Amino acid sequence: MCVCSSFAGLTPVSFLLPSPTGHQRILFRRQRAAAAARMIPVGEFRNLGSEQNQKFRVLKPWWDVFSEYLCIAMLMIGVFGCTLQLTQDKITCLPSHFTSPTPEAIDCGYIRNYRENETLLVKPPENPIIREVVGRKNNLDIHQYVFVNYYCYERFVHWYAKYFPYLVVIHTMIFMVASSFWFKFPGTSSKIDLFVTILGKCFDSPWTTRALSEVSEERGEEKLVSWRRNTMTRDRIDEEETTGLLLRSSSVKSNPEKKSPEPQPSLSALDKKEGEQAKALFEKVKKFRTHVEEADLLYVMYVLQTSLKVFKFLLIIIYTAVLVPNIEVVVRCYVPPELTGFDIYCCNHNKAHLFSKLAYCYICFVGVYGLLCIYTLYWLFHRPLKEYSFEQVRLETGINDIPDVKNDFAFLLHLVDQYDALYSKRFAVFLSEVSESRLHQLNLNHEWTAKKLRARLAKNASNRLELHLSMLPGLPDTVFEIPEVESLKLEQVKNVTIPASVAKLDSLLELSLVYCPTKLQLPALNYLKVNLKVLRLAFESLEEVPMWMYALHGLDELHLDGPLTNEVSRSATLDSFRELRALRVLTLHSNLTKIPPSVVDVALQLQRLCIYNEGVKLQAFSSLKKLTNLVSLELVGCELERHPERRLQSEQPAGVGPEGKQTHHGGGDPELTALPAFSDAATVAQQNHLHPRSHEQAAQPGDAGRQLEQDTEASLSDVLLH
Repeated sequence: MCVCSSFAGLTPVSFLLPSPTGHQRILFRRQRAAAAARMIPVGEFRNLGSEQNQKFRVLKPWWDVFSEYLCIAMLMIGVFGCTLQLTQDKITCLPSHFTSPTPEAIDCGYIRNYRENETLLVKPPENPIIREVVGRKNNLDIHQYVFVNYYCYERFVHWYAKYFPYLVVIHTMIFMVASSFWFKFPGTSSKIDLFVTILGKCFDSPWTTRALSEVSEERGEEKLVSWRRNTMTRDRIDEEETTGLLLRSSSVKSNPEKKSPEPQPSLSALDKKEGEQAKALFEKVKKFRTHVEEADLLYVMYVLQTSLKVFKFLLIIIYTAVLVPNIEVVVRCYVPPELTGFDIYCCNHNKAHLFSKLAYCYICFVGVYGLLCIYTLYWLFHRPLKEYSFEQVRLETGINDIPDVKNDFAFLLHLVDQYDALYSKRFAVFLSEVSESRLHQLNLNHEWTAKKLRARLAKNASNRLELHLSMLPGLPDTVFEIPEVESLKLEQVKNVTIPASVAKLDSLLELSLVYCPTKLQLPALNYLKVNLKVLRLAFESLEEVPMWMYALHGLDELHLDGPLTNEVSRSATLDSFRELRALRVLTLHSNLTKIPPSVVDVALQLQRLCIYNEGVKLQAFSSLKKLTNLVSLELVGCELERHPERRLQSEQPAGVGPEGKQTHHGGGDPELTALPAFSDAATVAQQNHLHPRSHEQAAQPGDAGRQLEQDTEASLSDVLLH
């Protein structure tokens, strides 16, 4: 009783409600439209993916951008259809007054085709027959109509006509997700984020602009010099060549025709401020290249998502083309007669006509979208996207050491080229080791000013004003702004290249390179050939001995500290000293078993030879007999078993004195003058001047013997054995 009584108060109220008027229906529809607007905020679709598009726009070629616009158009079709579904009546049904044991015999198609073939241009008859008609009453309540409308819509309207707008939204969202999936996938998003960040910083870096401008200015100067040389007359050859050399050696920044000098200080200050950031960018680019070039995950992910879109496109085109005809305006509906008294209803699907047009429009958009996806697959498989060559960039910029890249790094750069090739051109600057060395040199010059270097000047053991630089990342250009330097010592300095500006060091006489491989520019070599007098080299392997050392014609002293043997041969393998025509002093601090044969090349002018052998036994002295002008010989740590003068006595040709001249005593035979003998006393060197003579001469001492001793002492004044 209580259950019946509870429902007894509700059911009659629902059936006794008055039928809504037209004004109430309008209000009801407006309320549903407002509710739909709150459910589907169309304004949000306008900003859909805007932030992502701004960030990753450099990785979106024209076809991806076009596809995004097509997705937005398709999405708006779906949103528009969904809005109509929620804000308007879906279907309106009227009962048929005919019935039959076979309901299929009663067709509502006549409603669709009623007077369809009659044209509106038919002239009315002269005497038309007009009569009044009265509407047919169905005797149905409004709630019965609502029930029939919902019942027929759910049971007899084709599912594609009902869910078409929702399918459009779902398919479009799948397209959009597939297009941007690699931007969100953990394995690829990190690489893409890092690449886009580095690319933007490289593009906006002031160092990129400066590096490209310097290269373009240098190439412009070279073209100008070449043009002038090709067009000059014979009478003005010397004058034009001088002008060309001045143009080559001078900077464009000092040329008033091209650039005023005012911007120079700001440019230097800007470089000093941004130098560390540019240096950090070089390190990031190196690490990113090493990390990304290892695999092709980005390429594979892009191929997979494009293939998915192609498959989705084919699926949509096929099933949509088949199901679009099922969107019918007039629908026949069967309702149990005990509910309303009628069993057949003819219903009008209010949005069927519009949905059919939207469906055909959607098919067109999907078709264009699919063609773009097919073109993308063709681009992916037709071109070698796993390799990227900077050949064109090298030709345009003149930076010849830009390396080619591969795998995902190459693929990203190919995508960037589809957006704007200028990004790759500016990014390539940070792949160049030459550009990096220029930046390091610039930072080094700012750190080591001429004032700071002058504070490090000091007198060395040779009483020369020496500048000692140790463990620097490079050689500052400001070194060559201190002309009073007499000795330059570089110890463990990296990437040293002595430029032509070394000619500014007018007082430079001595150069010391301690574990510091050094390269010379050709003008610098020409200057050092004439002016350098003392060269000191310390090295870890024979390969580190520079080849330009053998071309220093004016060198007086050469001091070598390091292994002079290689793995193949135990003997020293120095190149010929033939070009060292002024060499007077040679010091070898190594582990020799015999004196290098190249010492013989300077036998005529060498006056002092020092060998520090680090406890290795020195066995062969055959080369010493050819050093005819040797004044001082110093052998330290050579582990000698016997004094070398006996070997020299046996090998010295008769009649040849210490200076290559025959020495006679009276009318007798020519005497043999050999190296003196010595006594080994721990670490103290004792010098003795002994002269082997024949028995007759030893038995007859006199003035001639004393004169021979004095001559020998003058020719060989200093021999030390430790």
